[in-house]
Amino acid sequence: MTNPLTDPYLVLTKVYSGGKYLKQAIAETPVEFINKPRTVKICYGVVEKDIYLTSIISHNAKSNPKAAVRLILKIALYMLEFMGKHDYMVVDSAVELAKKLGKGGAAGFINGFLRGYELPPLPERADEALSIKCSAPLWLVKKLKRSYKAEAEDILSARSQGLCVRFVKNAEKYLSSPHIPTPFRDVYIFPNFVRDEGFFAGDYTFQSVGSVAICDAIKPCGRLYDACAAPGGKSVLLSSKCGEVVAGELHPHRRQLIEEYVKRMGVQNVRSEVGDATVFNPAYEGAFDAVLCDCPCSGTGVINENPDIMLNRREEDVASLVATQRAILDNCSRYVATGGRLYYSTCSVLPEENDSAAVGFLERHPEYELEIPSSPLAHRTTRYGLQFLPHISQGAGFYVTSFVRK
Repeated sequence: MTNPLTDPYLVLTKVYSGGKYLKQAIAETPVEFINKPRTVKICYGVVEKDIYLTSIISHNAKSNPKAAVRLILKIALYMLEFMGKHDYMVVDSAVELAKKLGKGGAAGFINGFLRGYELPPLPERADEALSIKCSAPLWLVKKLKRSYKAEAEDILSARSQGLCVRFVKNAEKYLSSPHIPTPFRDVYIFPNFVRDEGFFAGDYTFQSVGSVAICDAIKPCGRLYDACAAPGGKSVLLSSKCGEVVAGELHPHRRQLIEEYVKRMGVQNVRSEVGDATVFNPAYEGAFDAVLCDCPCSGTGVINENPDIMLNRREEDVASLVATQRAILDNCSRYVATGGRLYYSTCSVLPEENDSAAVGFLERHPEYELEIPSSPLAHRTTRYGLQFLPHISQGAGFYVTSFVRK
């Protein structure tokens, strides 16, 4: 029988030591097919509970184990604490993997640790306790508590409801499986969904409820520029309500993702291009009825679906991202025709990336006026836009607003 820790270890090594995104690491690692669901569950679980698992190791080890041993312990601890696996199976498998990796000298330590560890008490300080309880960085806990008070724990504790699927046709073929409806037509969340030939035929695509809601907030128009378009989900969906969509992307390899998406979904009115959304293109001045700036952001609204975001995100990163968002908005505002709309969105729950960005833009650009859109998805209406939160918005945390060029 295959060691159940081996495949998770191979994937997570690429994440922790190689700096890969979790989805990318899973996709490029040849894992045992029959046990892939288990491997994926373990990988996501370990990353999601990283801070909590680290606290267990710190509490029980006299010194910080080396990277390989630390990762073996995290995988084993997750299987013991959150999957209810038998102690002897997990311990034996962890020891066996260590030996296989040439870490036989640590086998005794791993065996003793996993057989005798104790769960640490939560710190007395409320912020530190919440950081460990929700396995969230302390800086993020403090920011959310300042902005959302007691609701911070609900935001950090909200779990993903499953895989969101947007159907183009043949939805009835799949709706016999358990699913959760969304406020959007032909968009459902499935606790379990297995991709089949319908995906490649363009019958459906995977698109988060947040992404769909952003597109829903955009009014039909003639010509739209999607400034940060990869992988192409919004551009494709907006092609059904806009005459032409120009999908811009900074990196050539990510532009290829847009091209593949457009081809798979059989869309004819989306044109992709490589371009820097912070650099002015004279040919685009006043050329679009609408521009969407779905800007790079901290990703703090989607950590329940992408827990690896928080592994390397630092508080100081936010200021840099805010500067990029400002540059993109300022530049792309020049592309909107008189009477047209500029849409701004992020997958963040941090006010400095959302409402603060909106008010700053309006102060710098008196030629625009605020027009807060509407949405059927549960949200909070802020002073300058719509804030969607993971615990009330079907797992999605994001922000959207719009401005009309006078």
